[in-house]
Amino acid sequence: MNVLIKSATIIDPKSEFHNLTQDVLIENGKITKVGKTLKNTNDYQEIKLENLHISQGWFDSSVSFGEPGFEERETIKNGLKTAASSGFTSIALNPNTNPILDTNSDITFVKSKGDKNAVTVLPIGALTVGSKGVDLAELFDMNTAGAVAFYDYKKPISNPNLMKIALQYASNFDGLVLSFPQENKISGLGVMNENITSTRLGLKGIPALAEELQVARDLFLLEYTGGKLHIPTISTAKTVDLIREAKKKKLDITCSVAVHNLCFTDETLTSFDSNLKVLPPLRTQSDIDALINGVKDGTIDMVTSDHTPIDIEEKKVEFDHANYGTIGLESAFGALQTVFTTKKTIDVLTKGKQRFGIEQSPLNIGNAANITLFNPESKYTFNKGDIKSKSKNSIFEGSDLKGNVYGIISNNKISLNK
Repeated sequence: MNVLIKSATIIDPKSEFHNLTQDVLIENGKITKVGKTLKNTNDYQEIKLENLHISQGWFDSSVSFGEPGFEERETIKNGLKTAASSGFTSIALNPNTNPILDTNSDITFVKSKGDKNAVTVLPIGALTVGSKGVDLAELFDMNTAGAVAFYDYKKPISNPNLMKIALQYASNFDGLVLSFPQENKISGLGVMNENITSTRLGLKGIPALAEELQVARDLFLLEYTGGKLHIPTISTAKTVDLIREAKKKKLDITCSVAVHNLCFTDETLTSFDSNLKVLPPLRTQSDIDALINGVKDGTIDMVTSDHTPIDIEEKKVEFDHANYGTIGLESAFGALQTVFTTKKTIDVLTKGKQRFGIEQSPLNIGNAANITLFNPESKYTFNKGDIKSKSKNSIFEGSDLKGNVYGIISNNKISLNK
């Protein structure tokens, strides 16, 4: 794959060309020249686009598709096409499939389905057999097959001893354990944030305490056992404080926040739109403010789309009975741009790579081309026409976003939006 990128502003603090507008020559998948004006002497494909910016390829730490078992929600093939068009060169794929990804062969299957694609698929194996929270799954075997972490997607581990053993066992091979931050006995049958809004709407609430108790428990276990812990999709101000204190103690802890938890409050649920039903639930403006500050000061390590395709049959029902989740790959960049500067947006879209074992590839001569191409300034209203996923359950439909993606160059392949 050979291509000449013309007049691109490079956003990459790890590159010697950071903040410069340059031509970038890529030959056989590697960056061979960077300069103000490069001549296309070999008649390579040229990429010249309006207000073109490039950065290291983006990474999403929490993506769900459906295959195997729920192909009607999303297939791996179309899911990766969606990820590429959304600017992501690598994704961590959750094990909420049927069957659950809890064996060596399951991980091998997913990796083979994503092979030879511009987007790198990094499977997450289930932490427990069938994600039932009873017995540990084959963690070491899945790690050998290529699993980058272990997680019962959106299912909290209620048994603290099981979490203790998981952290101890995974530390033998530097494995990363994920723990969903919710205490189910506290959350009960809640469907939204417990607050004055839930009372007014007559919907059962999930108190912030349900998240904070679970996070506090897991941090105590981490301090006791050692190991590596990642808490995905936090949503409350107190949780940010708990993780900030844990980092001061030098615990090996990271966390993420879903982009929609930075953009919407629980007050938006007055419409009873089931696309707004997510887990953890949308919280208050004070929670959002704390989460944004947590991202800015580094307490929160990464932002995820928490992309979760859901069948229309499971969304077009009463709010109480609707399934949790929203798609988010297509809207992630544009939504983040409404909250942060472009520099910070790129930072949070690339920062999680190291935690999940992905090699950084700065935009320097000699490095493999792992690049996202985008225009950070364009403004538009996100609608169904912008959705590439098979499922259409987007929380951002009708929202004003900023910035659009042109495509990616990765794994010696070019994937550009038409």
